[in-house]
Amino acid sequence: MLDIPANSITFLFTDIEGSTQLWEQHPEAMKVALARHDRILRQAIESHHGHVFKTVGDAFYAAFPSAPDAVSSALDAQRVIQAESWGETPIKVRMALHTGAADERDGDYFGPALNRVARLLSAGHGGQTLLSAATEESVRNQLPKDTELHDMGERRLKDLTRPEHIYQLLVPGLPANFLPLKTLDTFHTNLPAQLTSFIGREKEMAAIKQLVLTNRLTTLTGPGGTGKTRLSLQVASNLLDSFPDGVWFIELAPLTDPVLIPQTVLGILGLREDAGRLPLDLLSNYLQSKRALLIFDNCEHLIEASAHLTESLLQACPQLHIITSSREALGIAGETPFRVPSLSIPDTHQITSAEKLAQSEAVRLFIDRAKTALPAFTLTDANAPAVAQICARLDGIPLAIELAAARVKLLKVEQVAERLDDRFRLLTGGSRTALPRQQTLRAMIDWSYDLLSESEQVLLRRLSVFAGGWTLEAAEEVCSIKDEDGRTLAPHASAGVKDEGRSKEGVLHPSSFILHPLIGPFDVLDLLDQLVNKSLVVVDADIVPEGYEDTEARYHLLETVRQYAREKLMEAGEGISTRDRHLNYFMRLAERAEPEFTGPHQVAWMKQLDTELDNLRAALEWSLEQDVLAGLRLASALKWFWVTYDRFRDGSEKLAQLLTKPQALVRTPERAKALAAQSLLLPYMGNFTQARMWGQESISIYDELGDRLGLADGLLALASCAGNFDHARSLIAQGLEHYQALGDKPGLARALGMQGEFSDPADYLQARRYLEQSLAICRELGHIAGIGANLINLGTSANRQGEYALARVWLEEALEVNRAFGRVRMAETLMAVAELSFRDGKYDQARTCLEEVLSIMNENGQAFSDPWAITRMGYIALRLNDPARAGKLFKESLKRFKNAGSTIGIAYTLEGYASLAVLQNQLEQASRLFAWSDVARANVSNIRPPTEQADVDHDLATIRTRLDEAAFAAAQAAGRAMSIDEAIADALESASS
Repeated sequence: MLDIPANSITFLFTDIEGSTQLWEQHPEAMKVALARHDRILRQAIESHHGHVFKTVGDAFYAAFPSAPDAVSSALDAQRVIQAESWGETPIKVRMALHTGAADERDGDYFGPALNRVARLLSAGHGGQTLLSAATEESVRNQLPKDTELHDMGERRLKDLTRPEHIYQLLVPGLPANFLPLKTLDTFHTNLPAQLTSFIGREKEMAAIKQLVLTNRLTTLTGPGGTGKTRLSLQVASNLLDSFPDGVWFIELAPLTDPVLIPQTVLGILGLREDAGRLPLDLLSNYLQSKRALLIFDNCEHLIEASAHLTESLLQACPQLHIITSSREALGIAGETPFRVPSLSIPDTHQITSAEKLAQSEAVRLFIDRAKTALPAFTLTDANAPAVAQICARLDGIPLAIELAAARVKLLKVEQVAERLDDRFRLLTGGSRTALPRQQTLRAMIDWSYDLLSESEQVLLRRLSVFAGGWTLEAAEEVCSIKDEDGRTLAPHASAGVKDEGRSKEGVLHPSSFILHPLIGPFDVLDLLDQLVNKSLVVVDADIVPEGYEDTEARYHLLETVRQYAREKLMEAGEGISTRDRHLNYFMRLAERAEPEFTGPHQVAWMKQLDTELDNLRAALEWSLEQDVLAGLRLASALKWFWVTYDRFRDGSEKLAQLLTKPQALVRTPERAKALAAQSLLLPYMGNFTQARMWGQESISIYDELGDRLGLADGLLALASCAGNFDHARSLIAQGLEHYQALGDKPGLARALGMQGEFSDPADYLQARRYLEQSLAICRELGHIAGIGANLINLGTSANRQGEYALARVWLEEALEVNRAFGRVRMAETLMAVAELSFRDGKYDQARTCLEEVLSIMNENGQAFSDPWAITRMGYIALRLNDPARAGKLFKESLKRFKNAGSTIGIAYTLEGYASLAVLQNQLEQASRLFAWSDVARANVSNIRPPTEQADVDHDLATIRTRLDEAAFAAAQAAGRAMSIDEAIADALESASS
């Protein structure tokens, strides 16, 4: 790359006219000719201090430090090419030069100057050399001898907002006469000049261009503000060469009478009306033999008339092509719909720098329009997160982004982002010359909403209660109301009574009711289909995970549409009733899923609930206001979901809020079950005291109610957070008695399994007997999940006792059983196999198993098992004497355990850090971390397994041989006194140093 000032580069672009045809007709000769062409151009460019920075096919892109050098290079190249004998492959090269500023990155140039010289090149012909006004000014007094410039005037170039004054280079001996320049001025068209730059959409433009050339009718569909009009104009400007009889733009938005459409088209084509003939006949006759392109823009409000006119013209005019833009397709034969997506938006969770953020189309548009409003505006690393948030929350809708960017005249981008919750008041003030519906965000959506039927409006506003999308089943349940007389009474907020016409006593006043059309469950599908067709509902076609192709289709509203529809829902007085149905639907869904969490369809149900997480959270938020008992049922039914997906904090916080509500203080089965769920979740955050309190109240309520099955379940939940192993074993034994009395074999198997897990660590054989009894019952019942779980526990227990051969027997069967059960259970099994391989010294095998665990967990979106696998990989790195990798792995897992609030996970990882410190001879730090871990494990009643304790004892013995007794005692005391945050900081600080 030459050292060229970035603000004064002269670019020379060249390509061969008609090269595609030459390749088709003379492929072998073209190989030879192209090689000669390349040598000629490189010689001419490099001999005049130029640099070829890119070649694409037969096109050359070169940069020069001065305009005179670039002109001399072009002249030399054209002379040599003209003098060459090309034989059957006559090479004619067109060239263009432009001087301006550009950004250089990775050996390439970027910026508006490149766009201008490319468009200038496309206007020329083979053998012709064109200069922009900027280059002409730079060489005006330094032209080579016998050279002059021919002034071709100002011309409009495709895609460029500012016309270009073009000059042709004239030299004796080179051709001087060419066909007219291929600029917008020379084509039959009424395409309006664009006053702002066009951003992005490269893929969409290429796809639509191909559709228009190969299909007679292409309809661009999409919600308002997505840029359908601008995209159709951009595509049309690129197709001017393909339609010699003209490209004509017909704006239908101002029209209200469908009869006026043909007359409008006549006027645009310059045709006079004839009193004796219908306008449609005049149009058909005129266009019958012409190869032309018509663009009918904004057809949605005149959809039937637009469809009739389009179909009639296409039938009568065989060479005519038409582009239409509308909220919905015309629905006629031969139509090819193309849904115009929003602009690409950034991932707001992964903003690394302003430079990378600017790769997003939405951000690029925001920057461009913000600079128009405030020329001093720049994207920086400081304001990048706010810009990303604006673009993402506005769904990449171009009109909304342009309106937001205009606000930077008065507000910082951070202030704009903060005000998006009231976006309909914020995003106003569009161009005064734009259509009224394009001047504010609310007017844009009003236009679409007002075109809906009453039933479609009702469904749209009810769909606004969903968060993060919905399925057809959910929409049918939440958005339909059965009523015998075909109408449904719904309260109207405008009746003057707040909260859907409820009095202080909650009674609905008859005067507050209005009639809405009935939507029954069977009506939802057709209405939903209409809303999809009209671009107000989006089908999530690309979110079905691999291996789950039979998952039910999902739908969602763009957030801007959802906020608008939510306002309409409240205005219609349907907010409370619709959100009640939403809560009840997801409560029932969770209760259907609950028994499946330990069955063969566990993964499918877990993934379904994970997909519905936003809806579950919204339903729980509503239950806090409206129906606490439903909220208790929902949150407690999800207890294993909260645990599996590392969201126990989510579940526990909601349960805590619900359990303190006055409605939840009554000692009901709902409260008892919620208390038991809370006692299961709290230990994951190290809160055993509170967990035991909730668990004890739970079994007390079950006992009062005489619910023996609930009491048994509550006892097992309480056992999980008992103060010590003796207490846990006592509670499990009580639960076991109830299951035996009830004849509940699945419960009996679960209790026996827990007896095995909570047996005295010194009584390994007794633990094995319990687990074997549980396994036998599960085999009898054909309970695959229970069989797999017991096999894993038996294998893990044997492994931790050092009985590796026996552990391998159990775990090999576990692999076979759990392979049929599902990928998540396979991950649990592989974790146990990895631990066994580690203890057996087979480190490569252990690492392979853990890598597969991480792969399974990532594909299923389950993060909680990840840190355990990552920490264990860190221990493997220690055994392989790779401290740098071990430290990196421990740091990653520690971050995840801390976010999850898992005390035992943090303790296990800090023990790894302690072993790493021993390896690095940081003995006092190792002593502190081991001592802290001892205390942490005691606090959560988690005793180290014998094999792990042996490792710790080995490290402690090494420490005591190298560290004097006083220093060791002081370090141990300091470690026991550290808080969890201090222990983490100690590990991280020493590791980083």
